[in-house]
Amino acid sequence: MEYELHDIVQMKKSHPCGSNTWEIIRVGMDIKIKCEGCGHIVMLPRREFERKLKKVVEHAE
Repeated sequence: MEYELHDIVQMKKSHPCGSNTWEIIRVGMDIKIKCEGCGHIVMLPRREFERKLKKVVEHAE
């Protein structure tokens, strides 16, 4: 699945705050994502991120 910096993505499991959309804020060996609901930031290894990714909701302009 193709994703880029600042894309909005949906993960398989929702965040405890209730939101299930995340913004990609760093791309590299690790992926850093920010919860759209509460602003919590999580850093995941690329392999784990790709496994947990459900779909890209919105591509960055």
